Amino acid sequence: MNLNDVHRGIQKNRKRKRIGRGPGSGTGKTAGRGHKGHKSRSGYSRKPSFQGGAMPMFRRIPKRGFNNRWALSVFAVNVGKLNDNFEDGDEVTLEAMSAKDVAKGTFDEVKILGDGELTKKLTVSAHRFSKSAEEKITAAGGTINKLAPKRTPAERVAALKETK
Repeated sequence: MNLNDVHRGIQKNRKRKRIGRGPGSGTGKTAGRGHKGHKSRSGYSRKPSFQGGAMPMFRRIPKRGFNNRWALSVFAVNVGKLNDNFEDGDEVTLEAMSAKDVAKGTFDEVKILGDGELTKKLTVSAHRFSKSAEEKITAAGGTINKLAPKRTPAERVAALKETK
């Protein structure tokens, strides 16, 4: 082997395979489609779930669980996390929580839960509060602002009826 043989046969831009251009090309006559049948016809397409006529996987495996695609995604934040990330007298809003990485990702509503201790006086704005969270915030001298829900239950029902 010589040094000039190293890159022999390697092409930067490979030419496309020209199909149906005579017997000398190797892909003439049937153009690589074989003889007869669905696959040889123009306009043929197969469903992605087709498994050669066998019972498809999605019909063989049992269905389990429940998925409500209209449900709101609620992000839970514990009172203890608010105590760690905010100073005494701060106003805790959705923007402030996302800025301090307390409420990460995408969500529709925020719910404040009562796990942990709260020693600071905070003004907390969120969509939902648990009873224990409300008690702990008010006991520490803070106040609660309940934000309007993104969608009311009636609006969710109306959205369901529109899709049917």
